[in-house]
Amino acid sequence: MASPPNSSVARLGDDKDGAAVVDTKDAAALTSPSASEESGSEEEFEDELAKNPFLDPVVAAHWKKVYEDADYECRHVFDPTLTWTEEEEKRVVRKLDFRICTWACVMFFSLQVDRGNLQQALSDNLLDDLGLNTNDYNYGTVVFLIAFLLAELPSQLVSKKIGPDRWIPIQIVLWSVVAISQCALKNRSGFLATRALLGLLEGGFIPDIVLWLSYFYNSRELPIRLSYFWTTLSLTTIITSLLAFALLHLRGVNGWAGWRWLFLVEGLITLVIGLISFFNMPASAVQTKTWFRPKGWFTDREVAIVVNRVLRDDPSKGDMHNRQAITPRRLWHVLKEYDLWPLYAIGIICFIPQGPVGAYLTLTLRSLGFNPFTTNLLTIPSTVFHIITLLIITRISEWLNQRALVGVWQNIWTLPCIIALRFWPGVIDNAWGTYALITVLLSYPYCHAINVAWVSKNSNNVGTRTVASALYNISVQLGHVCYSFIYVDSDKPYYRNGNTKLLVINILSILLFLGTKAYYVARNRYKEKVWAAMSEDERAEYIRSSKVTGCKRLDFKFAH
Repeated sequence: MASPPNSSVARLGDDKDGAAVVDTKDAAALTSPSASEESGSEEEFEDELAKNPFLDPVVAAHWKKVYEDADYECRHVFDPTLTWTEEEEKRVVRKLDFRICTWACVMFFSLQVDRGNLQQALSDNLLDDLGLNTNDYNYGTVVFLIAFLLAELPSQLVSKKIGPDRWIPIQIVLWSVVAISQCALKNRSGFLATRALLGLLEGGFIPDIVLWLSYFYNSRELPIRLSYFWTTLSLTTIITSLLAFALLHLRGVNGWAGWRWLFLVEGLITLVIGLISFFNMPASAVQTKTWFRPKGWFTDREVAIVVNRVLRDDPSKGDMHNRQAITPRRLWHVLKEYDLWPLYAIGIICFIPQGPVGAYLTLTLRSLGFNPFTTNLLTIPSTVFHIITLLIITRISEWLNQRALVGVWQNIWTLPCIIALRFWPGVIDNAWGTYALITVLLSYPYCHAINVAWVSKNSNNVGTRTVASALYNISVQLGHVCYSFIYVDSDKPYYRNGNTKLLVINILSILLFLGTKAYYVARNRYKEKVWAAMSEDERAEYIRSSKVTGCKRLDFKFAH
């Protein structure tokens, strides 16, 4: 929880979320004597203030004005004195998971179906049918990724202007139409054109959906919900592999190749999801009632709990309206926010080591002698293990309240596997041994959910969070572009040069995680030093009137 402005702040501390905690001696004095006595002790009151910073009337008054000035859509249910039981909150979160998170996962399923089914199509001789080689496949991947990353930021700006509840369904419908059109591919030009269009239309989806979820979940809950997304990604791989097993058997029906049926049927599935999404994405907790849903999803009390629990975790989530555009000035401010650059660097580097291995999985299995149908089934085990390790690493990050020291285990896991791929002489000769090695590598604990929530946490304001989420995803796509050139046609079948590069990058990624941890620890210590040198009046004046925003504020501490 980011520490809110508090005119009674005396020192900067650290809560278990890595955010700022204020000294409550003066804050307690602002409350009535009876309230202070009822707390039992200063420590108990400080615990309560950490849970609800609005107990300080100065803080509450400040943020109430911020919400009013921003025309925040939930401002009318902001209530500093609202209380609720633990059971009520659990019930509300369960309802959020059912209504919000579940459908978000369904939409994420639609994304992965249309951006991931190319690998299944490859196992059915798509390249040969179109007269392409592996270099053409690499070009297609690069075209897709460049278009994808170019769309990230513009998509976020559109989403912030018209609302993710409108923009996301539009995206899904449009990319579904392009996905369906792939069933009519004839040549290299059509292949590259559809790759580019899919990238442009799918590019902003992930940061858009993260922005939407941040309206409903607090910073402690968001990583776990994001882990459900990438679990959905893995489940989608399993489902589409089984579906591909059936659809690819349609080769010859109506004179079509199996991969044409694959693109047609799976595109129609995602089109249906996109159309339903127009009716299943409320703009915010206070906007679930509409003409086709007259009773809404929540009672008035549940709405108040949803809104106030999110604001108490991070008051800055109400400093913009959900239909408010990002100005060029704010955009430039976020672009030069160098304290977030280490996270962008992690996004570029940390997913490269396993990227080529995953992208070439079906081609590798075919080269090892497995037929198209067995190949698709053999992709399933690594996906299952990937789900398990993803959920475990995200839970560990939550329990330990650590990002860098947990996320780094992704690259520690892949390191010995890449060493084996580089130096084991039986990589091609031993089909089942190579398959086992690749399966272990691709079962790595995926830290993407941790990283996305880490960026959101350290942004410390809605405008920064919107742009920074897009920039992080752009960095990830840049990493994907880089790894698309690591395995090349001239280096096969062993890809010795490519695996040497992956080994070096893997070690670099480990060092980058640890370096980022050290950087944020140093930045927090610097802030503490500056804060300690200020008088109490100077601190109070800083919090009350400073124009510094986001993670640059002295009363905010970086999570690491």
